[in-house]
Amino acid sequence: MHSKAALLIDEDIKRQRYVVISDLHIGFESHIYTRGIAFDERIFFDGMIQELSDLIKSNKAQAVILLGDLKSTVGSISKQEWQKIPRFFKLLSEITDIYFVPGNHDSNIRFLMPENINVMSSKGMVLDDTLLVHGHTMPTTARSYIKKIVMGHIHPVFLRHNSVINGQRVWIYLKIIKEAIFPGSQGTLDLVILPAFNRYLYAINERRYTKSISPIIDKAIKSNAVQQALIVSLDGSIVGDIETLMKII
Repeated sequence: MHSKAALLIDEDIKRQRYVVISDLHIGFESHIYTRGIAFDERIFFDGMIQELSDLIKSNKAQAVILLGDLKSTVGSISKQEWQKIPRFFKLLSEITDIYFVPGNHDSNIRFLMPENINVMSSKGMVLDDTLLVHGHTMPTTARSYIKKIVMGHIHPVFLRHNSVINGQRVWIYLKIIKEAIFPGSQGTLDLVILPAFNRYLYAINERRYTKSISPIIDKAIKSNAVQQALIVSLDGSIVGDIETLMKII
């Protein structure tokens, strides 16, 4: 979707439209406060809910797919997560169906979820010929029939200090040799990496920013399986190619 860190998918079989987002990291404010940074968490949270609600309504989507890392802490639940994640699910479920694919930050999130959420396996869910995953684990060989993978986890950001878009979120589109991910398979595989829906992850943590590692991407690069790469800004401009890729992931 133009200018948004969200993907719109129309499924042929069920004839449903989905808004797909990843990496909200609700509760990341707790890390900010420990560093003495002032941050209006109410504006952040309410703004994110409103943005997502507007996307769902304006595109007449029947459901939203959350591709993991809804919460921020790993292995625990922070005060902010206890307060906000149940409210997030309540507000969102009032306007649409929710499918949730867990990420590596989502341990114990079951304690924060109502029963009306469709919780999928961490191995992902399939729509037509597309596998939707968080991206922190390798897909099973049982999914080798798919033609496209949509994932998050990476939080791709354009990093070039002399550029006007330095620090801005970007999309990554890859065409890779399928055998690198699914041994014994033929042909190529399209890979779409979503920018984080949380717009503040890099801006506030710039000095401590570290790239996330995905075994899917790691395998493709180490196998020299990347045939084509496009780095695309939120407004749809192509800002990089295969030569730029390693600076981003």
